[in-house]
Amino acid sequence: MLKIESLNKQYIAGVWREGQSENILVDKNPYNGEVITEFKMADVRDVDLAYKSAHEAKEEWNKINPYKQRDILENAVKYIEDHEEEIVDIIIDELGGTRLKAGFEIGLVKDMIKESATFPLKMEGKILPSVQDGKENRLYRIPAGVVGVISPFNFPFFLSMKSVAPAIGAGNGVVLKPHEETPIMGGTLIARIFEEAGVPKGLLNVVATDVKEIGDTLVEHPIPRIISFTGSTKVGSHIGQLAVKNFKKPLLELGGNSAFVVLEDADLDYAVNAAAFSRFTHQGQICMSANRILVQKSIYDEFITKYQEKISALKTGDPRDPETIIGPVVNERSAENLKAIIDKGIEQGAKPVLKGNISSNMVEPTVLADVNTDMDLAQEELFGPVISVMPFETEEEAITIANDTRFGLSGAVHTSNVERGVEFAKKVETGMIHVNDITINDEPIVAFGGEKQSGLGRLNGEWSLEEFTTMKWISVNYQQRQFPY
Repeated sequence: MLKIESLNKQYIAGVWREGQSENILVDKNPYNGEVITEFKMADVRDVDLAYKSAHEAKEEWNKINPYKQRDILENAVKYIEDHEEEIVDIIIDELGGTRLKAGFEIGLVKDMIKESATFPLKMEGKILPSVQDGKENRLYRIPAGVVGVISPFNFPFFLSMKSVAPAIGAGNGVVLKPHEETPIMGGTLIARIFEEAGVPKGLLNVVATDVKEIGDTLVEHPIPRIISFTGSTKVGSHIGQLAVKNFKKPLLELGGNSAFVVLEDADLDYAVNAAAFSRFTHQGQICMSANRILVQKSIYDEFITKYQEKISALKTGDPRDPETIIGPVVNERSAENLKAIIDKGIEQGAKPVLKGNISSNMVEPTVLADVNTDMDLAQEELFGPVISVMPFETEEEAITIANDTRFGLSGAVHTSNVERGVEFAKKVETGMIHVNDITINDEPIVAFGGEKQSGLGRLNGEWSLEEFTTMKWISVNYQQRQFPY
């Protein structure tokens, strides 16, 4: 039986123990405010021990036969399957995620581990010719070393595993710092999964803490070679600069301001449904969520009417209720920020065709129409159940509006002409965009990442293998070389 009470410790060097800080991290249910559990925080000494343990354990991990490594990673999937109902309950209690969201996230996690389990068998090298007679050049793909992972609160199970599983599969040690709002789903649950799967003790370490306690230690520590961060663009910029300053590679998955574009020849009912899912899944707290819906003017009024009807029917409330679509946002601060940006948008001229109530962490859906690019609504990431709808006349105007943002993560375009959609998609400055689909897409073997201020690097499949390894050149000279002196 998997219980929260067994997951409220640090996991360092293969040992479950209290952190060395005097400070307490309180883990609360965002729906009802109840305390789920408490952690004694990790401090800088714990971070140091975690990195040293990961560094030592990776040597043991890399002595294990690659086929055995694969089996161990597949054991992690089996553990999740055996405890799926308990994991669903934790997602609901710690994240305020609905059952729909929980099932979606768990499926993504299992697919990611299954793909990562193939990595030990893909550590291929090359033998290349040399310009020198009697010499050959060997290239060996080797693990980067130790990876520091900093994960967010919105999809913590998946977005932690998105780096942790491929990093381990590629032979690295890992130190994971989950978000302080989700220390279990983003951290200690993952430690338990890999412990039970059979990875060497110390290979994966989890430190539950916050930056007020450890500062920049997780990034500046001399051991990690890669820092993988998922979160806001502001924090990601700081982490990226700090990593480069300390000669570490940053992998950054940051904010988004995705455009969902509806051209005049789209299947309108289908587009309405896709736009609803693209915005309101997990209360809009997904980096790929549609922030802006762009609709061609000839169908704009009809779209607004249908969309308002669709969103009005979405049930807001207790995430334990199977019929609930929209649960709580992560905390009251987030709700207050959403209220402020809604009020400012209306003040700037946005039309509230649907304006939900906000009480504590509960934010009912809000749909704001007639938004333009000069409004903050169109420029900022709306991390909650709030959506902007914007009219456009021509495809060229739609492309201009879609690109009028500092972000470039995801997007979608709807049209009855697939190739028209593809040509449109090519002109949108974003790392990912989907024709006749939702903006929220992530597949285990397809390159995932953003452009502009939405991030650096690509993850999933061969791209994760590339990011979490390095190439080492060993040349072999089979005869004596002639030197000029």
